[in-house]
This record gives sequence, C-alpha cells and structure tokens, in this order.
Amino acid sequence: MQKLRIGIVGCGAIGSSLAKIVQNDLRKNACLTSLYDVQDLKSRDLSKKIISKNSLSVESLDKLIYRSDLVVEAASAKCSADIARKVLSAGKSVMVMSVGGLIDNFDSLCKIAAKNKCKVYVPSGAISGIDALKAAKAGTLKRVILTTTKNPLAFKGVQYIQDKGIKLEKIKKERVLFSGKAMVAVKLFPQNVNVAAVLSLAGIGADKTEVRIIASPKVNKNIHEICIESAAGNIFTRTENILHPDNPKTSYLAVLSAAAMLKSILEPIRIGT
Repeated sequence: MQKLRIGIVGCGAIGSSLAKIVQNDLRKNACLTSLYDVQDLKSRDLSKKIISKNSLSVESLDKLIYRSDLVVEAASAKCSADIARKVLSAGKSVMVMSVGGLIDNFDSLCKIAAKNKCKVYVPSGAISGIDALKAAKAGTLKRVILTTTKNPLAFKGVQYIQDKGIKLEKIKKERVLFSGKAMVAVKLFPQNVNVAAVLSLAGIGADKTEVRIIASPKVNKNIHEICIESAAGNIFTRTENILHPDNPKTSYLAVLSAAAMLKSILEPIRIGT
C-alpha cells in the first residue's frame, strides 16, 4: 500500500512535534515529504533535526502541496483559512491546527472540499467531550459554555490585553479577562482559545457558544471546562492540560490530538463518534 505523503506548514512548536511523530511513529503508513515556513531557517533547521539534511524544506507552499497528499497547517489563525483554501483547491486534503481562522470561512472551505473530493480535518485539540457534543447535536443542543483558565503569563503578547491596559504580572487573584460569544473570543485571543473554535464548529456555532476566559496565578496548567445542555442530557467536562514544553500558550494534548487524528486517518477502523 502506498504511504500517505504528509507536508507540514509552520515549523514552530506544534509543527515540529508533529513532524517528529510522523517521521518516527507513523512511518509504517505515512511519510513526511516536506516542511514549509515563512521563516525558511525554521524549516531547514527542522529538516536537519529529523533527517540530518535539508531535503524536507521547500521554498514555497505550492511546492509543499505538490509533494503532499495531506497538508497539516500549523502556522497561525491569520493564515490558516488561506492555506486551507489553497490546499483544497489543488485537490489535496488538509488538517487545520489554527482552528480560529476557520470560523468565518468554514462553509466556503467545505464547498471547495466537496467539489474537489478532498477533506478538511479538525482535531479535537486540548479539550475533551467533542464526541459527546457531536452526538448530542444529532438531537437538540440548547447551550454550550466554555470556561478557560490559564496562568496570566499565558496571555502575554495578546493585543486585547495590551489595549485594555491589563498588567499580567500584577494579577494576584483570579480575574475574568473576557466573557462573551466564541465569535469574538477567537478573534481577540487567537493563540489561546482554539478550543472555542473547535467547540463552535462541532456544536451550535460561534455566535451562540459562550466563552469565559480567566487568568489565575494559582494555576500552572491550561484548564478547559465545558458545559453542554441538550435534549439528551447535560454533559460536563474538565481538562487540565500540561503545557507544551516548547510553547506555554499551547497544550501538549493539542499535539497528541492531531497525532491521534493522523493515526485514525491511516487505520482501517475508526472508534468513537
């Protein structure tokens, strides 16, 4: 059987972790064919770490798409929709890690994917309960609420925080930074609440999903609590994530979720909703 050719766009913490997983753990059924980053030094360095030479690094997204059957986007929410659109238009499937960028573009991307007979894959990321949410949606969903709690320093560099004049290092007790709809949250906190985007796409939409974002100096994990009210019953989940060792804004589970989805794509049997 021909191996699935995988290309990765974005060679930061997530892209680097996934590249190593594909190369080391999935090599029986998949092969890493290319790496691309707008900072080409990153893709060259990662290539050398993985195979001791430069050959995986490519100079353009077009070349990466040409060499791939499946493209993994691990760049940023600012460009994830554009990357996905280009990949799908070439008749290739795409896995999107920066899910916040899909909120305003999801329907159009689905149409392109259907037209070209390819797929858009969105991992569950750093939360639990997406399987139950999708099952409940088959009936009637009434309300979906996400409460995200992180250490204040996890919000460093967020423009919304700077505009509000919030001094993260001076937060000494739990503080609500945001309360509102997911549609707004994913735009104000693009590097912190990808989970809100995943929850919205799987559930009742970004204009109805409720989000609370809390900064607490007492926590050193990324904590996501979900409350789902539905005709099938009420569902509550709490996920306490270990931070990614190379990027404290990212949870390690987000990388493992993508790895699990890649594995499910390659395997003949699928378990779970």
